Order: sequence, then C-alpha cells, then structure tokens
Amino acid sequence: MVTTTSWGKPFDPSVQAAMPDLGITEVKAIAEKGFIYGLPIVMNYTVMYEYVVDKGGSQFKAPFNQIKNEPRVYTYKDTAVITPNSDTPYSFVWLDLRAEPMVLTVPAVEKDRYYAVQLTDGNTYNYGYIGSRSTGNAQGSYMVVGPDWKGKKPAGIKKVFTSSTPFSVAIYRTQLFDPADMPNVIKVQDSYKAEPLSVFLKQPAPAAAPTIDFSQATTAGIKENFWSYLHAALEYVPETDVDKDIRAKLATIGIGPKKTIDLKDLSPEHRKAIVQGMKAGDEKISTFLASGLTDINGWQVGSLPGDEAHYNGDWLKRAGTAKAGLYGNSAVEAVYPLTRVDGDGKKLDGSKNNYTITFPAGQYPPVNAFWSVTMYDGKTQYLIKNPINRYLINSPMIPNMKKGKDGSLTLYVQKDSPGEGKELNWLPAPDGPIYLVMRLYWPKTEAPSILPPGAGTWKPPGIVKAN
Repeated sequence: MVTTTSWGKPFDPSVQAAMPDLGITEVKAIAEKGFIYGLPIVMNYTVMYEYVVDKGGSQFKAPFNQIKNEPRVYTYKDTAVITPNSDTPYSFVWLDLRAEPMVLTVPAVEKDRYYAVQLTDGNTYNYGYIGSRSTGNAQGSYMVVGPDWKGKKPAGIKKVFTSSTPFSVAIYRTQLFDPADMPNVIKVQDSYKAEPLSVFLKQPAPAAAPTIDFSQATTAGIKENFWSYLHAALEYVPETDVDKDIRAKLATIGIGPKKTIDLKDLSPEHRKAIVQGMKAGDEKISTFLASGLTDINGWQVGSLPGDEAHYNGDWLKRAGTAKAGLYGNSAVEAVYPLTRVDGDGKKLDGSKNNYTITFPAGQYPPVNAFWSVTMYDGKTQYLIKNPINRYLINSPMIPNMKKGKDGSLTLYVQKDSPGEGKELNWLPAPDGPIYLVMRLYWPKTEAPSILPPGAGTWKPPGIVKAN
C-alpha cells in the first residue's frame, strides 16, 4: 500500500529543535507497527463516517442510534466495505453510547430462519452476539453499554454487552431463502428495534452528549490520508493496558490524543521513513494472510475475527482480519475459507482460465445454518458486475442446481457463460484476478466440522483449472 501522503504545510526547520530525538530507523519502526495497529481502526472509522456522518454521501445509511434496514442483498454498487456479504440482507445501527446505553430488541424469528446481530466496536472487536446460535430465535431485549458505564441490569433486559469504545455498530444479518422470500425478511427487519435505555424504561432522558464535528474520511482516501485518519479515529478509541505502549509511540510522531509533536512538523527524512514504515507494515499484513493461516487445498483457513481476548494484543492478526474482510464474524458464528489460488497454488485469473469447484456427494460444508461461495474482484475485493447479477452460490440454491451422476455438485467459475445447460451452476468471475470467499454460517461442532478452523475434519475442495 504505497502512499504519497501529504502532511499539510511544508516542513519548518525552526521547529526541529523542539522535536524529540527520534532516529530515522526508529521512526520507520514506529510507523510500521502503527500502521499494523491502526489499519482496522481507520477502516472502521471511514465506514462509520460514510454510513452515519456524511449525510450527502452515496453510502449513507442513517444517523446514530437509528436502524437502517436494507431490504436487498449487496451488489457491486456497494463499496464502503470490502468483501461484503451478499447472502443476507443487512440491517445496521451505529450506536452512540456516550449519554446512555442503547437497548436492542429483536422479535421472535421463525425456527428455520437464521439471523445474527454482531456487535463490533471501534477496535473492531466482536464483543457480543444476539441471534439464532447465541440467544435463540425467541423475542428479547438486550442492552449495549459504553466503556464508562456503571450500573445494574434493568428488569426486562436479558443480557448486557459492553463496548470498548463509545461508538459501536450492530450488524444484523437475516437469512434470505430465495428472491420470493424477501417480504418475509422485510417483516423480520421491520421488527428490529433500537432505543435509548431511558425510552425503554419510560424515564426522563439524561443530558445529550456533545455534538462532534467528525474529521472527514472516506474508504477511498485511506491510502493517501492514513495518518490523519488514524489521528482522528483514536480520539474515540480509549487507550487500554493492551495498547498503551503502541499508543505512546504513535504520540511521539504526532498521532493520537496524547501527541507530543505535530506530524506535519517532521523533517522530510522522517516523513520518508514513515512512508517506508507504512509500506513495510502493509507487506507484513499481506504475508500474514498468505502464510499465517492454514492452507487446505489452496484455501486459507483460520480463526481471524474475534473479541479482545481473542486478539490479545496481536495487532498483526487484527490487521489481517480487517484486510481479509472488515466486520467478519467470529469463528463460532461463521468461518471464512478464502483464496486467490487454485488447488495447485497458482493464482486465479478469470482473464486466462476457467475453473471448477466440485463438492462430492454428501460432503457439503457442515453447518447448522447455511453456506455460500462468493466471488470478488481480486484487485478491489468488491463484488463484480456480471450479466446474470449473481454474486454467489449458496446452499439454498442447491435443489435447483444440476448434479453429477454420482450426486456431486460442480460449480463453474469463469467470466463467460459455461453454456445454457450449466448456467444454474455458474459463478461469474471477473476478467482478471479472482478472490473467493466461502462462508459457513453457524458451523457444526461435531465431526465432520471445519472447527477448529484450520484443523477441522472437513476440508474445502480445491479449485481446479478447467481444460
């Protein structure tokens, strides 16, 4: 991720004497570690800005504390979040927990329909779940509190979840069985409710939190403005014992609330070192994704997303998780085998080859909910525009797909139609690099299982280059 970041006004040599005595090598090391630490925080901040703050933007969803239901699945037009899920219609509510807690109420959902509410904070920690696997499909109310909240669980609240940051997002996924099922999904979505605790308890509201003039940020601007975005985002990510050391180092080069110098005042040599450190950090993240997971038939399988204890200060794992796909579920909720190569380790490229994926009879991904294989552009990790508007193939589609004489299921992964008789099994590919993600929702724990990720008894089949 090479950048040509601008630091603002030109360097003023007169401030050099006031600068801390930081060597070029040390600055580069701080930038490298800071980039790895800060990438997920920046990615989350830019999504929050585009979804909640920038009311005139194309990605705007709704203001803080208001649920936004998407009565559709994601398409190539959705570009705020990389590697988006196109399986389940989304609902979102970005929570401002400064003044008081928020209460999320879910309806009774029919037994066979999977749904999940993922709670993710500004650190990108998945700190809680509501839904089919975690709390069941019965109606209930749950309270989400900020890091400074002190109090007891009120009557009528089933569980309390604590965010490590004052701003957090609740991501709702509601299973869609087929296009005709959308009215039923909308009915469930319309029953999701988010309200301040005072409203839930029918009590007077506390004083409103101060209005914030958030620094502008876009997902498209991360490369060019990474450090200014990180500086802005850290204002809303309280320091903890786990990250206090890296936060202190970042402050020495002008990043964060406790900064000791303005970033723009660094010398040209120090600025160059920061650019080099950022590049080195990004390369480390890419290396981790290529080798830090378990290779199974070309698929990279591992337990990437999780809560604070799961990462335990492993900033490289957290950054790799964000780069692989922001807002991924924890392994107990979903596992994501991903790949850019075929079963022989050669890079997938839709401009050069056609491919197949074959699931032997009775060897589909073992899940309690459902599974899918989703196609992305290998360069951007966005869904791709294609002639049949199909971005994935999932298990609810299987009854209508063609099977082999032995009961196996073969998917055709290519940019052009495989022919009328095979289009039911066609997963359109880009005219270039391919990125594929398999999603196993609510994976089974008994054998065969993909759990624990990378060491389970079920293994995804390798992708084969077609003749």
